[in-house]
Amino acid sequence: MLANLNDVLKKAQEEHYAVGLFNTTDTDMLEAAIAAAEELRSPIIIGTAEVLLPSGDLKLIAPGIIAAAKRATVPVVVHYDHGLTFDRCMEALKLGFTSLMFDGSAGDPEANMAETREIVKIAHSFGATVEGEIGHVGEAATCDNATSDRYTTPAEALEFIEKTGVDALAIAIGTAHGAYKAKPCLDLERLKEIRSATDVPLVLHGGSGLSDDDFRNTIRDGIAKVNIFTDLCEAGNRAMEDGLKEGLAYLAIRDKKVEYIKEAVKTKMRLFGSENKA
Repeated sequence: MLANLNDVLKKAQEEHYAVGLFNTTDTDMLEAAIAAAEELRSPIIIGTAEVLLPSGDLKLIAPGIIAAAKRATVPVVVHYDHGLTFDRCMEALKLGFTSLMFDGSAGDPEANMAETREIVKIAHSFGATVEGEIGHVGEAATCDNATSDRYTTPAEALEFIEKTGVDALAIAIGTAHGAYKAKPCLDLERLKEIRSATDVPLVLHGGSGLSDDDFRNTIRDGIAKVNIFTDLCEAGNRAMEDGLKEGLAYLAIRDKKVEYIKEAVKTKMRLFGSENKA
């Protein structure tokens, strides 16, 4: 069933578990994610990110994601992740996405707030929710997640929420996008301070590659949504490698890929505590 962030994250925040966002670029990943959610009776957030569109055209994949969400027996948020441009965010809303993230965190903070506020007004008129970001979530490939001067502060988070009206907030506490080259150092005290100062669900980006304890600790201290993509890609890669070694035909390899990705999603759902929360 179609849902938005408010439908799934408010309960997660109250009950101290997290709901996973699993970005998908094709129907194999989509089928795997939905099947995992239904098997574990977990809410799920599915979508794609603007940087992934070269690998999955929005107009092509959006109808499939939305149809799968409507058909699902658990709440499914269809989320446009890391929207970088106003036009693309509007396109996602018009295509039927129930939620989006506008990411202006790399630019001027005042401009980020102004642009986010405008997108919030429009998205809410569609009945969709908006996630914003304040601070800098790094890129693991360049090891720039250690730039602690760009971590989110409680004051910044509170001001951003008050001035934009976002429904969820992505914060920077030491994670990075992509596969980590070195162990990330998460600032849990900062997370606790932000949680105490704010009342909207908090989001952890750069989740792939964190340890189980990292996830448990951040969820314990206030994270209600975790973004995962790289782990799914790695599971798909393993499936294709194993299938080729076994001499399987294309469709059999495809089925193995769906199964491996489904198990990866289920592992994260159990870790996040969202099993049987649908």
